[in-house]
Amino acid sequence: MDNIQSIKNRFGIIGNSQALNYALQVAAQVSNTDLTVLISGESGVGKEVFSQIIHALSARKHNPFIAVNCGAIPEGTIDSELFGHEKGSFTGAVDSRKGYFETVNGGTIFLDEIGEMPLGTQARLLRVLEAGEYIRVGSSKVQKTDVRVIAATNRDLLESTQQGKFREDLYYRLNTVPIRVPALRDRKEDIPMLFRKFCVDFAERYKTTSIQLDEEAREMLINYPWPGNVRELKNIAEQISVLATDKLVTATELRRFLPEQPVVNRLPVLAPAQHQGGNGDFASERDILYKLFFDMKKDVTELKKMFFDILQNPSMANTPAFQDGGMMHNFQPAETPAQPNIIAPSQPYIIQDSSKIDHHEEVEETLSIADKEKELIEKALKKHKGKRKDAALDLGISERTLYRKLKEYNINE
Repeated sequence: MDNIQSIKNRFGIIGNSQALNYALQVAAQVSNTDLTVLISGESGVGKEVFSQIIHALSARKHNPFIAVNCGAIPEGTIDSELFGHEKGSFTGAVDSRKGYFETVNGGTIFLDEIGEMPLGTQARLLRVLEAGEYIRVGSSKVQKTDVRVIAATNRDLLESTQQGKFREDLYYRLNTVPIRVPALRDRKEDIPMLFRKFCVDFAERYKTTSIQLDEEAREMLINYPWPGNVRELKNIAEQISVLATDKLVTATELRRFLPEQPVVNRLPVLAPAQHQGGNGDFASERDILYKLFFDMKKDVTELKKMFFDILQNPSMANTPAFQDGGMMHNFQPAETPAQPNIIAPSQPYIIQDSSKIDHHEEVEETLSIADKEKELIEKALKKHKGKRKDAALDLGISERTLYRKLKEYNINE
């Protein structure tokens, strides 16, 4: 524990949370080896500090250390930046250039945001990690390097490998020793200490008195989610130190500096289909469409049933079941049979002479494609008096296909 505290003092790390202490302990233990380390954590948690700790406590501490942000280098030039290039290897390459793996030979290279690295560059990096070899852009000569690689990411690299955005073999090669840096919201007990440290530093810088928080403001500070983590907390501390009108900051004053939290969208979404391969989303949407069609068909069937019930007993239209049911709000029974053939623009068509309707029978319409196809073939044969050639032409199929369908559906001509 004394060793962890000395690391905190040396690198200015504030906090006593268990997750933070464990991450520092792993960094200290792995520093004396040459193992590749993958540091993961949200943006702003201080991943680069851990890479500096590992380098400073290693046998390479007197050799170069360089931090490279893979997301800030354009895809077309990142190979040249990391591995160098030969003169004339691409437009603008007016001279040969050494890459980072050559200039930092014997030292440590920190690859931040490794998840942003292009797939082609990932293959080159994998060769460096496995064999210590690389080739300059535009060259065929294999060169050796002795560089320790520490990578960092704010992404879920394992998920990226499943999506084909990150090489799986490189992921497992980088993830030899994983270090997870906790988010600030997961170490709430450290927030007041960090804030106080930042405020004291800014008071010294701007030659002013350090601000203080009252109890309500302190609770607000602790319970804020801090999506930007330590970086955001430091920025807020600087703003308040410069702009606060009173050195004792209240919750009302603090609220002016904290960004409004985004509203969480809790609308339902399509759940990903399981065990359906690459067509999972399509299958989910198709199932929902089928359900919508069957629900619509059910509503139409119920509407027809209500319609015939009213024809048999018009007084039912005034009952609450029909007026409040939702589907018959606009339905009104005809009061005068004077114009039985005229349909009002906004009213459903009503057969006035219901005395001729003794009963009705609900017919369930088939949705089978095969039944519909058989029905069409029978109609075409009947229309053309059994002449297959004419019937096939009318159906838009060949005579051979028609013959096969006749046997399939057992249709007698």
